Amino acid sequence: MPAEMPAELVIPAPDLANGSPSVALESVYELVAEDFSSVNRLIPAQLTSDVELVEEIGQYIIESGGKRLRPLLVLLAARCCGYAGADHIKLAAIIEFLHTATLLHDDVVDHSVLRRGRATANATWGNAPSVLVGDFLYSRAFQLMVELGQMKIMAILSDATNTIAEGEVMQLANVGNCQIGESQYMEVIRCKTALLFEASTHTAAVLSCPKQGTQRHLRQFGEHFGLAYQLVDDWLDYAGESESMGKNVGDDLAEGKLTLPLIHALARGSEQDRRLLTESISARSVDALPDVLRIVRDTGALDYTKAAARTQSELAIGCLETLPDNAHRDALETLAHFATARLN
Repeated sequence: MPAEMPAELVIPAPDLANGSPSVALESVYELVAEDFSSVNRLIPAQLTSDVELVEEIGQYIIESGGKRLRPLLVLLAARCCGYAGADHIKLAAIIEFLHTATLLHDDVVDHSVLRRGRATANATWGNAPSVLVGDFLYSRAFQLMVELGQMKIMAILSDATNTIAEGEVMQLANVGNCQIGESQYMEVIRCKTALLFEASTHTAAVLSCPKQGTQRHLRQFGEHFGLAYQLVDDWLDYAGESESMGKNVGDDLAEGKLTLPLIHALARGSEQDRRLLTESISARSVDALPDVLRIVRDTGALDYTKAAARTQSELAIGCLETLPDNAHRDALETLAHFATARLN
């Protein structure tokens, strides 16, 4: 997809090879290729700073690839509603800055050394610079929100940013806690992951369409899409391969995070299985990873998580039924299918 960038910062095209139906997904990007190129030009233009380290780390994290699904959702949702202006470009960049800031902070909290197959910013420059550049991206996003001048959009995004932080704290507070139930887990991933997907489609709808029903359905689409996407990520942590994921299998276990595969395995496993899982989670240890993977598989936890992800994807698709019948709505449906295509 064409995206002419300044020589000093070339943002790569999204990586479509990571478990995705590439042909269908490429057609989605092509549908908004011009808009996407505009977003890719705006992002580096807004990363300028008199502080060299800010630009250096910002450039590194922006260049790290990824599919940029959240800004893509903004563009598709706006065009689906018939939007003909240019503010959706700025809105998409805002969403990407918010997402990138959370990644920088998450990697520090999780002591991550690898993301998308390359070293994290905190592993390269240290924790303090990574946190501060994350703060810079948050503040730049809010400067752009002011430029948009739409109070409802600012309210949605400020509330979302606050709730995402709460979700991260909830997850941190529950590290090593083997008593977490499925409802608590779903609330954590709703707050920390699904909410920014939801805010992407919701704000695009607010920007583009005055109809409350359309705004509600696009908001719900984003929420269910985000839940499906996170459920698949959690499934991959016990069923995927490190090379294709860009991180290590068992990273969640090593961080003491109780995700749906482990929650289900704890509920269905034998007393011996539960003891091994509990010890591994409490110790944040992957020493018994082969046994953990066996238990997760034998208790049906992988199939259960897969089914939960597919349910959320189907709910997302159902939210599109009342939207205008056009190519952009079809593209949103393709993305909902993509969210669970990684299960194959």
